[in-house]
Amino acid sequence: MKELTIISGKGGTGKTSITAAFASLAKSKVMADCDVDAADLHLILKPEIKYREKFYGGRIAYINKDQCTECDKCREVCQFDAISEDYIVDPISCEGCSVCVHFCPVNAIDFTEHLNGEWFISETRFGPLVHAKLGVAEENSGKLVSLVRQQAKLLAEEKKLDFVIIDGAPGVGCPVISSITGADAVLVVTEPTLSGFHDLKRVVQLSYGHFHIPTFVCVNKYDLNIDISDKIEKFCQIENIDFVGKIIYDKIVTQAMVQGKSIIEFSDGAVAKDITNIWKNMGFN
Repeated sequence: MKELTIISGKGGTGKTSITAAFASLAKSKVMADCDVDAADLHLILKPEIKYREKFYGGRIAYINKDQCTECDKCREVCQFDAISEDYIVDPISCEGCSVCVHFCPVNAIDFTEHLNGEWFISETRFGPLVHAKLGVAEENSGKLVSLVRQQAKLLAEEKKLDFVIIDGAPGVGCPVISSITGADAVLVVTEPTLSGFHDLKRVVQLSYGHFHIPTFVCVNKYDLNIDISDKIEKFCQIENIDFVGKIIYDKIVTQAMVQGKSIIEFSDGAVAKDITNIWKNMGFN
């Protein structure tokens, strides 16, 4: 069983559309949506939820008014101004550091588990999908990503499937690190813009330079700026990174999304052929 994570240096490069296309191409797999801050793979895969569980990713302080002596020590030590003058903890401002709990002289502060979201195991027309929903303004997305990956891997092992195909988060932050750590391969999807090229370099440095994960690169909508596309390909050659293909720009991709289908299902045109070739060039056919 191999884990392939699809990531991007920035949002909007087409990462999720390509992940859905790979779900169409791979015969024996579990899909995992690890972009938990803005999950959208379900919009194409249309999952039927079979199992759901609440996700408690951290803790939050709660002041018991019956025990509180209003000594003001908690407000004094809180570095996030999370405690009001009437000794109520703001759940959004509280970072769960537990300093107030430690310094309260009368043990009036409870440190309770905080509900951050939910995670799901679902069935789709392409097979199982493990995904999650992080609450509004909630944190600990890295922990939730790790949980989603772990459950997807366990499911693949249980069903003796060949692949875990992961839709990772964009950027280089904690959710991305949790998405790629220990993966067998990473595909970075970029676009032919200055910002796309800049962010590609950052994420490649993370996956290939720091974690030493086999890293592939493809350029989506390459024909919008062929000059930058060529520079990206040359950069990959210089850095000894596998450049696995280019995808032409076509409005048919948007039409497929509107219909809730992957591009492989919707069309056998140039875009579908480009993505199929990328899948083959990575050696996963």
